[in-house]
Amino acid sequence: MTQDDFRARLDRNADATEALLDGLLRPDPLPGELARPARLLEAMRYAMLGGGKRLRPHLVTETARLFGREGDGVTRACAAIECIHGYSLVHDDLPAMDDDELRRGKPTVHRAFDVATAILAGDGLLTLAFDILADDATDRDAEIRVALTLALARASGIGGMVGGQMLDLEAEGRFTPEGRPLANGEAETLKLQAMKTGALLAAAVDMGAIIGRAGGEQRRALATYGRALGQAFQIADDLLDAEGEAATVGKATGKDAAKGKSTLVSHLGLAVARDRLAGLVDQAKNALSTFGHNADTLRKTADFVAERRS
Repeated sequence: MTQDDFRARLDRNADATEALLDGLLRPDPLPGELARPARLLEAMRYAMLGGGKRLRPHLVTETARLFGREGDGVTRACAAIECIHGYSLVHDDLPAMDDDELRRGKPTVHRAFDVATAILAGDGLLTLAFDILADDATDRDAEIRVALTLALARASGIGGMVGGQMLDLEAEGRFTPEGRPLANGEAETLKLQAMKTGALLAAAVDMGAIIGRAGGEQRRALATYGRALGQAFQIADDLLDAEGEAATVGKATGKDAAKGKSTLVSHLGLAVARDRLAGLVDQAKNALSTFGHNADTLRKTADFVAERRS
């Protein structure tokens, strides 16, 4: 698979998710809904449409494709996980969290609208994700829908992304009398990052495996791939924060060092962190050996995660 072929596949997957999200975020209420307030819907659409690499939907799609599963049901699962990702970004950017003004090169939702609307937009996206998965349009098999819901909830909740955000706030010293960042060791940093960032990326792969009715050995191999990919993504993100330009990255950079936060880059140094990143990419690729050339797109995705510039 050439780089151009990969980018075309990535863009096609992103376009499919974008089109479905656009349809899901229409003003007409669904059965059981009373109305969709215009300002809230506008903020949700602002957060979700017209930006982002759609990496998580791409992982769902390409993992499901390993087992011959394609179509609207797969794309609905993609939209669900992207709603979770979108809500997390809206809330992470809030003044009470990371207090960011820029996301994907444009003002964050609370800057473009207001804090209260941003909170509600995030809440709306969170609940929409599970609305999507519960609908039998996602999969006619109720057991598959339940399994998808459980995988996404576990990855995004107290023991996953949300819990990781709390650990991140604690690491910043938010809840100590002195307000000083905690001197987390490498193990604590890895756990924080595996929860805050890695869990949702690994869940994207697992959701594709669930849709594909993967067997136990196949699902374990994909879980290894997902975990390695998640850690690689975070190291690449830390490197971008340390070295990237805000105009290229699409958000403020240098924040980790300014807050005194522990990252793998701060623990290992730039050179060793790059070596660790390369090793994780190899680990992710090797985990896919049982799938042969059918997994070439997922292998290219591991390279993409390591080489991205935004």
